[in-house]
Amino acid sequence: MTALRPAEGSDGADLGTHAPSGLGLAQGIALYLASVLGTGLLVLPGLAAKTAGPASLIAVGVITLLAVPLAGAFAALAARHPDPGGVASYARRALGPTAARATGYWFLFGVAAGGPVVSVLGARYIATAVGIDSAGIPWLALGFLVVPFVANLFGVRLTGWLQLVLTGLLLAIVVVVVAVAAPAVRPESFTPFLPHGWGGVGTAIVMFVWAFAGWEVGTHISGEFARPRRTIPLATAITLVLAGGSYLALQVVTVGALGERAGHGDVVLLDLAEAGGVRAAPTLIGVVSAVVALGVLNVYLAAFGKLGASLASNGDLPRWFAKGAESGAVPRRALMLSMALVLAYFAVTWATGFDLQPFILIHTASMVAVYTIGMIAAIRILPRRTPGWWMAVIASVCTVGLLLLAGVALVVPAAVAVIALAVTVVRRARGRRRGAPENRDTASIG
Repeated sequence: MTALRPAEGSDGADLGTHAPSGLGLAQGIALYLASVLGTGLLVLPGLAAKTAGPASLIAVGVITLLAVPLAGAFAALAARHPDPGGVASYARRALGPTAARATGYWFLFGVAAGGPVVSVLGARYIATAVGIDSAGIPWLALGFLVVPFVANLFGVRLTGWLQLVLTGLLLAIVVVVVAVAAPAVRPESFTPFLPHGWGGVGTAIVMFVWAFAGWEVGTHISGEFARPRRTIPLATAITLVLAGGSYLALQVVTVGALGERAGHGDVVLLDLAEAGGVRAAPTLIGVVSAVVALGVLNVYLAAFGKLGASLASNGDLPRWFAKGAESGAVPRRALMLSMALVLAYFAVTWATGFDLQPFILIHTASMVAVYTIGMIAAIRILPRRTPGWWMAVIASVCTVGLLLLAGVALVVPAAVAVIALAVTVVRRARGRRRGAPENRDTASIG
């Protein structure tokens, strides 16, 4: 069991400096960008333009501003308290073992439902771009799952360099698409500005929540940074600027170059490249799809592995999976468990004809639940009236709004919470029989 440790000692020294071989700023930005930008680049600009028209630009601005307090609070937690358990560890310290167990289960068993969604979206893009028959999509999607799993078996510090390359390619492609489509932008495409009213803007904002989710991933790999107290806040700030700028630029050219055609196809980046007269558009989109899908899965599998090992070290999973929870170690056993969960979800998606909506809802609702607990824990853990604490207060209000938007989909995290509570009851009963009730030391987490 690892203890929650602040990143700064009593003498003000940065404890992160003990691991100079860990992740640096460039790798941190790459990992954060992959978890935040994600598959939203493939579909959201077109869907938002279709829903809100030119006013979708407002939606991008609003969701970027809303992401600031959430990202800031998570950055403050990760920088001050590097721990592989991430939000679950913070929940253990602030709210006790049951809340920690529920949070860990939400992320590991619920958020994992997004794995097949990412792989199938990437496979569909490539199939459309190069003309592969639909029968080949499941095998392409399976390949997207296997490659990052194998990469993570060699450790997050290796995948950090891989992610740096992938994210560099992703940003380069965004720049190219915007550059080639910009000459096709027409001023008349921005009128009328509110064709679907403010209701359309609200719907577009909800869509972009998917695009700007992922800040919690950094908490799970925070212990892998060489200097977390310095690097994590800076990586977070740069990621906010790059992610917001990327979506805003893409939204401008999507609305301006495609006009009413925006959102009527499944491959908006292909449409933009073609609008700019790029003959190599199919190949370009295939590369984008591979970069995005592999990048997102690479980051999330790293987080799942560290979290699984941390949960096992606390007895919330079989202790056999605990190996590799410490910083710098590779949690191969927990990675195998995580991959088994993702493959199980993938099998269900295949059996149900790859209808992705239920799995998107499970993923989103679980993320909202994690965010809510995370912000409550942040308010209790972070020093009062510091910038991070104020951001956590603001973000907690935002997450309550997200809970209301999640609606019926909260059934899944509610069921997982019941399971976590049941585990607590069983462990306490066993503890009473042995004369050693469950450890409630909230300063010890893992």
